[in-house]
Amino acid sequence: MRTIFFATESQHPGQQIAPTLNVPLRLVNLSGSPESEREVQAQRLAIQESRRPFDLTQGPLLRTTLIQVGEEQHMLALTMHRMVSDQWSLGVMVRELAALYEAFSRGKPSPLPDLSIQYADYARRQREWLAGEESRQQLSYWKRQLSDAPEILELPTDRLRPSVHTFRGAREPMILPKSLSEALKELSQCEGVTLFVTLLAAFQTLLARYTSQDDIIVGSPVAGRTMAGTKELIGLFENTLVLRTDLSNDPSFRELLRRVREMVLAAYTHQDQPFAKLVEELQLRRDLSRNPLFQVKFALEDAPKAAFELQELTVRHQEIDRKTTRFDLGLQLADTPEGLRGSFEYNTDLFDAATIRRMAGHLYVLLEGILADPEKRPSELPLLAAAERHQLLIEWNDTERFYPRDKTLHQLFEEQVERTPDAVAVTYEQQQVTYRELNQRANQVGHHLRRLGVEPEARVGIMVDHSIEMVVALLGILKAGGAYVPLDPAYPEERLSFMLEDAEVSLLLTQERLGETLPEHTAHVVYLDSDKAIVQESVENLFGGAGAENLAYVMYTSGSTGRPKGVAIEHRNTVALSYWANEVYAPEHLAGVLASTSITFDISVFELFGPLSWGGKVILPGEGGTPEDVTLIQMVPSSMDTLLRDDDVPASVRIVSLGGEALQNVLAQRIYQRETIQQVLNFYGPTEDTVWSTVALVKRGASEVPAIGRPLPNKRIYLLNQHLQLVPIGARGELHIGGAGLARAYLNRPQLSAEKFIPDPFSDEPGARLYKTGDFARYRADGNLEFLGRVDHQVNPFGYRIELGEIEAALVEHPGVDKTVVMAREDYSSGKHLVAYVVANGKPAPAASELRGWLMEKLPAYMVPSAFVLLETLPLTLNGKVDRKALPDPEHPGSERGEAFMVPRTPQEETLARIWAEVLELERVSIQDDFFRLGGDSLLAARATSRICDAFEVELPLRTLFERTTIAELAVPVAEAVLMAEIAKLSDDEGQELPNGGM
Repeated sequence: MRTIFFATESQHPGQQIAPTLNVPLRLVNLSGSPESEREVQAQRLAIQESRRPFDLTQGPLLRTTLIQVGEEQHMLALTMHRMVSDQWSLGVMVRELAALYEAFSRGKPSPLPDLSIQYADYARRQREWLAGEESRQQLSYWKRQLSDAPEILELPTDRLRPSVHTFRGAREPMILPKSLSEALKELSQCEGVTLFVTLLAAFQTLLARYTSQDDIIVGSPVAGRTMAGTKELIGLFENTLVLRTDLSNDPSFRELLRRVREMVLAAYTHQDQPFAKLVEELQLRRDLSRNPLFQVKFALEDAPKAAFELQELTVRHQEIDRKTTRFDLGLQLADTPEGLRGSFEYNTDLFDAATIRRMAGHLYVLLEGILADPEKRPSELPLLAAAERHQLLIEWNDTERFYPRDKTLHQLFEEQVERTPDAVAVTYEQQQVTYRELNQRANQVGHHLRRLGVEPEARVGIMVDHSIEMVVALLGILKAGGAYVPLDPAYPEERLSFMLEDAEVSLLLTQERLGETLPEHTAHVVYLDSDKAIVQESVENLFGGAGAENLAYVMYTSGSTGRPKGVAIEHRNTVALSYWANEVYAPEHLAGVLASTSITFDISVFELFGPLSWGGKVILPGEGGTPEDVTLIQMVPSSMDTLLRDDDVPASVRIVSLGGEALQNVLAQRIYQRETIQQVLNFYGPTEDTVWSTVALVKRGASEVPAIGRPLPNKRIYLLNQHLQLVPIGARGELHIGGAGLARAYLNRPQLSAEKFIPDPFSDEPGARLYKTGDFARYRADGNLEFLGRVDHQVNPFGYRIELGEIEAALVEHPGVDKTVVMAREDYSSGKHLVAYVVANGKPAPAASELRGWLMEKLPAYMVPSAFVLLETLPLTLNGKVDRKALPDPEHPGSERGEAFMVPRTPQEETLARIWAEVLELERVSIQDDFFRLGGDSLLAARATSRICDAFEVELPLRTLFERTTIAELAVPVAEAVLMAEIAKLSDDEGQELPNGGM
């Protein structure tokens, strides 16, 4: 208490102990204030005193203020700096102060005995201990105990975490009645554990249920007074223990108690190792936004009670909420005669008070459940009150709406033909067709396909350009009774070959020029642009064919096993989607729907069949930019960003619907800067649930992260933990989808289908299923869903869902690759990119260009990593798994991103280099970043392409920008356009030699 601290000449901390200490007692009299206000004023003064900084170089590091509240009522505000005291010290001081008060008020000398040791003695002994063998043994224990520990407890917060911890905090009372407290003590006694162990196990169960993690770390203070004679000292002895509990395999709570008891006993046995020393030795990555090792604290107070026992005074201890906290979250309890009392302490930058109140309620329900049946597993223990469970199951899933369960997608179109036969159905550049014309042409295709044997469940491949003929062909396939299988001509031959074989495509619709690019196959090919038999067919509607339970299409998505998987969607799924479109969009909104998405991406299903079912117009983009009569745009956010930057959003647009990748609020608000935009909608949905599952309206002027909203009509959303238990509001859980949109299955993948499409435990309807999306989400208090990220290693960096395992499977097939791991990283200045870490199986190791070329033959360009990092070995955790956290930054010396830099050799190359430099500078990307480092950034790709086309006076079809989302994909059409422009300039001079000798 007599110590001050200063900086020595070498700028190291030093200390000086004064021979005596004079602590002034400040007096504040509030008797002149209105009586009703004095208590509040006294509280405010006490808080101000607690926040007022100390001068460590002057001292004293103790302040006292006596506040007179009434004639015989005073408040003593006692403030001590943490460097010279702790919670235990407060108890010692109050107890000794009471003894001195009793003695001095009666004229007696101090009754306190002389201390056997001073704090300096303890400090000296601790330094000696730290240099000894026992310290090394304890440090070794903690290193083993915390090996491979999770760095972060992923508590879902109400707001984004600030980059620097602010320590702003608040408290929420936690009161357990005496009956419940006594029952917990009885359970602890029966199980042979302390009350601390029981409460800790319950609290960590709560955290596990909130985070869906089974490796839970919390910090807990210990008195640290194991050395003889320290229990009566005032000073900083308190240490922090890191309590790590393994909840894997979902043991019974009784078994969990045993695990926690063993862990706590071991921790207390090794409690002398200072926490600060442990952090230093572990060489943790420092993060200014959060505490190292743990972010949540738990404490059961066992320090001496800070209470006066005086004959002539009535004294009570009053807790002061200083509105600060050192942690994200903390639970502090004390055992009192009235039961367990305490509070949740939380960071107000992260959590709202309502969130913490719910958490306190969940803990209360959990404790009651533990007492009712301690044999239950943590995942099975109740957490939700009846009202919250009803809200999650029923109220927020009240989505039932009418839709005809016996109709097909093409029947909806045919009914609309009867209503508006002469209305324009589809436009493309200067071409347009009415509903009657589109129906008749589709009927001709349908009749022709029927003659060729197409019947319900037959899968018909379609590989065509974006055009009116594409829409005709899709409708024709459906009318014939078949299901269409979209194929992208840009896909590698190997991928196309697999899809044709896997879908058992016996008939393929394409165009003459594209037929030459097909891989070997056994399908019968129909050339839409040259088969004269089609135009000889009847224009009348077909009868029979597919029913509501038959397939409408099979769409392939990235697969985790190295092969894409086909999602089988039935007509009834698409009809439900179409009826939703009619409910949410007015006719004026569907009057001009931009259909810019490739038919291999399921957003196209809405863009085409949404308007065609209800009298709207489908607008296919041509080469001249976005048409002026577009009223509704639906696309991935990155493509919308390109339209905005290129000022290519017509004034006619009223609604912008975005989905397929995370929407940033800054983009949504930029869209709203165009006053004609009425709504920006944020959608979420996997292909397995027929395009969209949830939707949220992003409000104009909003500042929060856009939600993904609530379920669409006839769809249900449940957030579940890994044991299929509902998670509470605010907690993270895996998003499960039920209802009318669920796909039939994955084509030819019964095992995967059974794994992902599971029985619905909350439905009494026979055969009801849920789809496990693999996405984390949480419910906000208002019932809107917030997307939190992927459960597995599936990523979605460019608007396409990508299974990293598929890339790894393709890469490891390279003869020069032994092992590989692919990650999506965000440490590039230009956004999220794929990085491949490769261990070669010999020397020389394959170059990045070789690996990139290998993958380009097997995967779509957006799945090819932008960087390749060569490693001798992959880092492993103690249990033999790949330690992804230890993988080096792509700037690692072993990384390769592309070919060596070349000085421009021609005027054309100089122009290209200048344009790239301008784009990179505009986007604040390092000029040293090369071509392939930016290979996955669709925005930069489109922007650079636009400038290149302007510079060389060439035009590139707008659909190319939409369908080619990376630089690698755009390279070929750009090169072709530039080269053809150069050839055109040379055509008048017959003797002029073509560049590089020709094509």
